[in-house]
Amino acid sequence: MSHRPEKLAESIKKETSEMLRAELKDPRVGFATVTGVEVSGDLKYAKIYVSVLGAEKERDLTMAALKKAQGFIRTELGRRIRMRQVPEVSFKLDESLDHGARIIELLNEVRVKDD
Repeated sequence: MSHRPEKLAESIKKETSEMLRAELKDPRVGFATVTGVEVSGDLKYAKIYVSVLGAEKERDLTMAALKKAQGFIRTELGRRIRMRQVPEVSFKLDESLDHGARIIELLNEVRVKDD
């Protein structure tokens, strides 16, 4: 079994994070963090999971801006990572941090009630 998808996912995560931090000039991209990348076994598709700080409106604006920047990001990935075919990228909102915060909040409520 090949480890290439995992290695490629890690490279895509690193390079995309750098692009979001330093190179993407769209003001709609707020505080976005790449939390993970899944690459298909045939290396043709990459799902980039992004966590966005802010209210629902800011998240929607950020996701729209990232969708618009997919072509730029794919082109840049092709320049930075050596590969025969650059995967088609798509962005997905990672809400796991919100779910985790909600669970902690509920546990704290239960703890307060028990005291």
